[in-house]
Amino acid sequence: MRQTVSLNRKWAFVMDGGSVPRDVPSPAYYVNLPHTWNAIDGQDGGNDYYRGLCYYVKRLPREEIPQGERLVLEFCGANASADVYVNGEHVGRHDGGYSTFRVDATQAIGSSGDPLIVVGVDNGVSESVYPQMADFTFYGGLYRDVNLIAVPKAHFDLLYEGGPGIAVTPVMEKDDARVAIQVWLQDAAPGQRLRYTIVDARGETVAEKTAPAEETRFETVIAKAHRWHGRRDPYLYTARVALLEGNEEMDAVSARFGCRSFEIDPERGFILNGESYPLRGVSRHQDRWGIGNALLPEHHREDMALIEEVGATTIRLAHYQHDQAFYDLCDERGMVVWAEIPYISKHMPGGEENALSQMRELIVQNINHPSIVVWGLSNEITMNGGDEKALLALHRRLNDLCHEMDKTRLTTMAVVSMCDIRAPYIQIPDTVAYNHYFGWYGGDVSMNGPWLDEFHKTFPKLPIGLSEYGCEALDWHASDPVQGDYTEEYQAAYHEEMIRQIAQRPYLWATYVWNMFDFGADARAEGGENGQNHKGLVTFDRRYRKDAFYAYKAWLSDEPFVHLCAKRYVDRVEPVTRVKVYSNQPEVELFVNGRSAGRQRREDHFFVFEVRNEGESTLTAVAGDCRDESRIRKVETFNERYRLRERGAVLNWFDVSERKGFYSLMDKVGDIRRSGKGEALLKAYFFDRAGKEKDGKDGKSEKSGGFELKEGMAEMMNGFTALRLSSMLPMMGVELGKEELLELNEKLNQVEKE
Repeated sequence: MRQTVSLNRKWAFVMDGGSVPRDVPSPAYYVNLPHTWNAIDGQDGGNDYYRGLCYYVKRLPREEIPQGERLVLEFCGANASADVYVNGEHVGRHDGGYSTFRVDATQAIGSSGDPLIVVGVDNGVSESVYPQMADFTFYGGLYRDVNLIAVPKAHFDLLYEGGPGIAVTPVMEKDDARVAIQVWLQDAAPGQRLRYTIVDARGETVAEKTAPAEETRFETVIAKAHRWHGRRDPYLYTARVALLEGNEEMDAVSARFGCRSFEIDPERGFILNGESYPLRGVSRHQDRWGIGNALLPEHHREDMALIEEVGATTIRLAHYQHDQAFYDLCDERGMVVWAEIPYISKHMPGGEENALSQMRELIVQNINHPSIVVWGLSNEITMNGGDEKALLALHRRLNDLCHEMDKTRLTTMAVVSMCDIRAPYIQIPDTVAYNHYFGWYGGDVSMNGPWLDEFHKTFPKLPIGLSEYGCEALDWHASDPVQGDYTEEYQAAYHEEMIRQIAQRPYLWATYVWNMFDFGADARAEGGENGQNHKGLVTFDRRYRKDAFYAYKAWLSDEPFVHLCAKRYVDRVEPVTRVKVYSNQPEVELFVNGRSAGRQRREDHFFVFEVRNEGESTLTAVAGDCRDESRIRKVETFNERYRLRERGAVLNWFDVSERKGFYSLMDKVGDIRRSGKGEALLKAYFFDRAGKEKDGKDGKSEKSGGFELKEGMAEMMNGFTALRLSSMLPMMGVELGKEELLELNEKLNQVEKE
């Protein structure tokens, strides 16, 4: 029988590459898996985290090796490319940092001695492995489990695209489910048989058959199948297939599956089992503060619990394949999933085969998960231009591949906001969604709904969704928040308006907040805390639910609650202050120091009270049996601890001189661009520098990195102040020092306002 032994403990870690180690180094620096070498430098800003080759070295005691005729090493995640050596022999290579891969190490391990296992993992720059350009940290390392699997000579295939060796395809036919089970066998012998079994959630057998080993496909019908119905009823069956020799079980594989039907209608949105089932949810990145991507099972469970609490019905698992443990949780908890590959931001001519390979692995490894309904082809892939014909051709190949490998699911993709809705590649997948940030990256939040209406009017037969929307918030606060201030209050107001707009548009097939959690993006220098994207509804460490979290909980969750907003905003100047309360209950009463300040009934979940701000006050919100408490305090001057003073890492707003009637870095980009001289200055200092060559450390020219700033992107950024735009320059590969920015400001001070 198959045996699996964990190899997670005690690997010698060798930083900075070099030649392949021939033994465990002495002295050695040991780590346990999962492990990443970028847990700290990948989250502290500067875009200077280590990207390169490192080695993991392990001497495996012979007595710990399980018995079997075939020995296979399994790697559940090695970012981004890995070379595997056993006793000095190169036994396998894998390109792609987010999927499982396996290598046959039988001959190299041999039958005597303690084998030496060396894994070289490289997250360095590559022209052929995705991703290479994206707004998140590419953590390197063996960041998921490593196992040694022993099987007999005849066994279910372990090497087919890293998959489980079994694929279960249920198709609903009215109330019945026609279930097809496909398995892949290696070296089956004459006379061996396969025993197919399907059991329900109680463990009772609903179908069974024994067949010759040559019959690797089995079909049956489950009469009146119990449907998997999202969060309401995530019912799972289990299929198990055993390889028999006589009465002895030689090997076995199993997979849970769900019986459900769905469709995506351009007018009615998502339909699950014949019923409207609005997909309203969040996107998730897999990393954490101080841990990076090296997550443990309890981290996945905590993430799922928070997503369930907010009331989401769907998750976009961006921008790569996530841990199998999390897909399992999605199945169990009834989350509808968008799964995708990291074909992102820039089409690389040398990366086409890798994109196809990662899609094959994504489908084979995840085809049994009922939670998954769409395969994502790409994300913001037109951001950096490139060969349009090649991009179109690869999207067609990816789309065809998905439909060839899986005839039960649809395809989709996430399109960058400024991409023309008539771009040919938008018509390739079955559905489409846009990443829109009107109200944060330029424009106004009110623009989102009308834009979607225009798309829907223009392409009434193409389902449209929102793949990303959001804005950043840290521990900054204001009574009158404005776009770009990074306050928790602006984020909450932004999402209130987005909720209203989405609720009015049932044709949206899915909507995803970007993001459920703050995440590592080492190139970022925004909001006063570098190295992170702070658009999460929950902080990077998962310890604090921002007010916007409760706005969605009020809209989506049935769990009774009441929440007083702005708990971290205690000191307030104004004599009468606005107090917001979120609740999914129809009526809320607010008490100030025990006295009622009013009672309100609302259907939109967002309650606003005007409260006299005198001395120190305790606020208590009551909604049915639910209560929440906070406090405010009257102060004479604004508490500067609440105000973001630093825009990025190079320049503060108070450093900027302003001249009445003339421009400065404090003016909006769109206003400056109305002047020909102002436009020329921004072009010279900002727009023309992205993607330019510069002198590298070795004296050779190299690309400045980041993404090329196209005119469409510049139009989106018209709502930024020039100073705020400067804080984003590192993500565009532009490095401007404080003196250069002050120089630009001085020149703007000479340009009269239009």
